[in-house]
Amino acid sequence: MRADTAPSRNGIEFDRRTITFIFAGLMATMLVASLNQTVLNPALPTIVGELHGVDKMLWIVTAYILASTVTMPIYGKLGDLFGRKPLLMTALAIFLVGSTISAFAGDITWLIVGRAVQGAGGGGLMVLSQATVADVIPARQRGKYLGIMSSVFAVSSVGGPLLGGWFTEGPGWRWVFYINLPLGILALIAVALFLRLPSGRSSRPRIDVAGMTVLSLATTLLVLVATWGGSRYPWTSPVLLGLIAATLATAVLFLFIESRVPEPILPLHLFRDRNFDVTTLAGLLNSVALFGVAAYMPTYLQMVAGRSATVAGLLMFSMMGAMLFTSTLTGRLVSRTGRYKVTPIVGSVLVSAAMLLLSLLTVDTPIWVLCCFLAVLGIGLGASMQIMVLVVQNSFPVEEVGTATAGNNYFRQIGATLGSAVVGSVFASRLSVLLLERVPEGQLSGEGANSLTPTAVQALPDAVKQPIVESYNDALTPIYLVISPLAMVAAILLCFVVEKPLATTITRRADRAVSDPAASPSL
Repeated sequence: MRADTAPSRNGIEFDRRTITFIFAGLMATMLVASLNQTVLNPALPTIVGELHGVDKMLWIVTAYILASTVTMPIYGKLGDLFGRKPLLMTALAIFLVGSTISAFAGDITWLIVGRAVQGAGGGGLMVLSQATVADVIPARQRGKYLGIMSSVFAVSSVGGPLLGGWFTEGPGWRWVFYINLPLGILALIAVALFLRLPSGRSSRPRIDVAGMTVLSLATTLLVLVATWGGSRYPWTSPVLLGLIAATLATAVLFLFIESRVPEPILPLHLFRDRNFDVTTLAGLLNSVALFGVAAYMPTYLQMVAGRSATVAGLLMFSMMGAMLFTSTLTGRLVSRTGRYKVTPIVGSVLVSAAMLLLSLLTVDTPIWVLCCFLAVLGIGLGASMQIMVLVVQNSFPVEEVGTATAGNNYFRQIGATLGSAVVGSVFASRLSVLLLERVPEGQLSGEGANSLTPTAVQALPDAVKQPIVESYNDALTPIYLVISPLAMVAAILLCFVVEKPLATTITRRADRAVSDPAASPSL
């Protein structure tokens, strides 16, 4: 089959022009999702300072990731059942509502609510985009197309920090959310006009409402355990022990439900595939590293290195740029050779090494050295994360690719949630203790540590500023030393991947039914 054509769900080939239109819609959607994160990070220290919520900083990040994690399997399953396009448009609409709430938030609580609504929409943007690629492009050719889609992240990783820093230092941080409104509307128009895909099943399937509800509850409980454990509550407190017990109980209940419903949101047979299990767990572990750094390094650069929001955002490009370049390169390499096992193993080893290097940062570390450490992390993530999605998609028929992709992304987001929540929780609690120990009494005016902004810190006398800077450094960097072994475990797990040949065609149940009359009817 030619690289510029692919069969549709009904056996009709998509020509190059149609694929171009499809990718225009998908890239517009992914731009909205990716820009949302890169614009926010440089503005985060100023936002929490102005809203008097430094101690709640982690919830601005965690609320989005938690909501997107909960909704990912839902979007994936419903996309398989009803088609991707209506779900994508719904996700975009929800994302826009969340952006509006965030933009007009009057306090930290409403901002967290807005971020949660954003996440409820954002959870569908990535999963549905990745699944749509699998709808039209065979696995052997998919690597280079995923590489093309990665160019969107290159744009957002450069433009996002610039916009975020400029908004923070210029018209105000609320423009971080205002910018989503015109971009989201344009993405909606692009999806409506360009994304021409076959509809889902013609029959009316039963939706796994019970599974969706219990999975959402179990995920929320898990995040509360990770966020509150050791910070708000001791690990041996009745509250934490109760949350842990409730998490385990809901997980068991979820497994019971999924084993009995006709259309499970997360089919248990997925876990009988070794590649799915290995890549899913490895992706979870690597996501802890990615989001533990991406969410809090811009704050570190502003508070410790004294860089502006704009410069801090640009410095993060050393990680994002390296990740995107490596992802594009490895995608093309996989498409050309059909071999994919070694690269994610090497990538995970590099992630582990990068986290070890980041744990060695001090207040006197030159910026160029820090950027080199971030670039090593980006190379490792770029060589592993995208390839693991391809491995999962290659293991299942196209009718289940949305569910399988969503399942893989769900556990990856669990890692992101745990990474953000645990790093944020430990960071916030350590920072409070260190500031109390090191900063002279009465030197923090107003709301104290909860009102610290980069500008305010830089304006302080050296006798006060230096212990604050050292506290930020010493609160964050030791956490990365703990994360480093997790990525090494991921590398070991990936050694057990079975390198199945990448499919060169897209085989559907309808196609199998034609060649084999005894086969199951098309869904």
